[in-house]
Amino acid sequence: MLGNPLEIHQSPYYFAPPRVFEGMLTSVMIRMEDAGSLKRKLFHHFMGVAKKVGPALMDGQSVGFMDRLVYGLGNLMVYGPLRNNMGFSRVRVAYTAGEAIGPDLFTFFRSIGVNIKQLYGSTETAVFVCLQPDNEARADTVGVPCKGVEIKVADNGEIMVKSPGLLKGYYKNQKATDEVLTSDGWYHTSDAGFIDSHGHLKIIDRVKDVGRIQGGANDGAMFAPKYVENKLKFFPHIKEVVAYGDQREKVCVMINIDFDAVGNWAERRNLPYAGYTDLAQKPEVYQLIQECVEKVNADLAEDAMLAGSQVSRFLILHKELDADDGELTRTNKVRRGFIADKYKPLVDGLYEGKAEQFIDTVVKFEDGRTGSVSATLKISDAKTFTPVKAAA
Repeated sequence: MLGNPLEIHQSPYYFAPPRVFEGMLTSVMIRMEDAGSLKRKLFHHFMGVAKKVGPALMDGQSVGFMDRLVYGLGNLMVYGPLRNNMGFSRVRVAYTAGEAIGPDLFTFFRSIGVNIKQLYGSTETAVFVCLQPDNEARADTVGVPCKGVEIKVADNGEIMVKSPGLLKGYYKNQKATDEVLTSDGWYHTSDAGFIDSHGHLKIIDRVKDVGRIQGGANDGAMFAPKYVENKLKFFPHIKEVVAYGDQREKVCVMINIDFDAVGNWAERRNLPYAGYTDLAQKPEVYQLIQECVEKVNADLAEDAMLAGSQVSRFLILHKELDADDGELTRTNKVRRGFIADKYKPLVDGLYEGKAEQFIDTVVKFEDGRTGSVSATLKISDAKTFTPVKAAA
């Protein structure tokens, strides 16, 4: 249905970071948009069936006869050719690691019959120490400890590992060895996380970036900025997020929309716009992003450890964050402290309860010239939710 395979994987096991799976999905969606109307209709119809039935089948759950029958037809016409096109026909398990994977991406592959799982580890731990058992693969965890591996969480939230596969030490660097290995054999991962109620390990951030809410209803609650940022960035309409909350009474975020995705969304609704700044401040776009924020808040409310990290207020930035302007590193990681200083009026506006805030920003163009972009940005409140489970 989709043409010649992009790549054939001869091994029954496949390993890749999330960005590789993202690239595969993007290629498929682009090609389907260029396909004929009948193929597009078939694809979207059977993908709806796949999302409803596929994950349950993958997890060994009971599925009704008619659902199973329709899914089987979809497998013959769509899912099977799609797996072959992406090179997964002979792959029994596809593993991903290195960074968080979006739940929609995770669900897509499992829906079409690709047994994608996450694992966790590092070179120092002999590659991996946690993986997801069959029927227990979830997008928000990295699985359970492997046989012979012990995991504990330190008082500061750092994940500690002990296993026969740990490093003995760094070559000719005892100081570095002493920094990561305790006298009784525990390895400091520098990652923060916790063991959930199902015994799965959940990674939330780097230890050095984890903070605490101070004051208000969530006083003392854990705040993991990267975890919040990543959950928001899983939405296709959101490109970048900068979250603040450490030593503050609530969490507020500044958001970059994905100009292409939101632009296409606006055009389908006949919503005119003159450029990024104009599009970003449209009331309809704010409503779209608010829905994303509140979906994340509802999800966070179900997690006792992170319920206090729900986003109370947000704004959409008038320009895209750029490495040339010092706002991102060259590997596209947000420079949270730099951005807080550069956009101090916006951060103050978020925390002072303002409904809007004017900002004038110096920018650097590709040809080396400098200029400025100014706008009055709307600041919106987001609905937060009562935690489903009380913290222990």
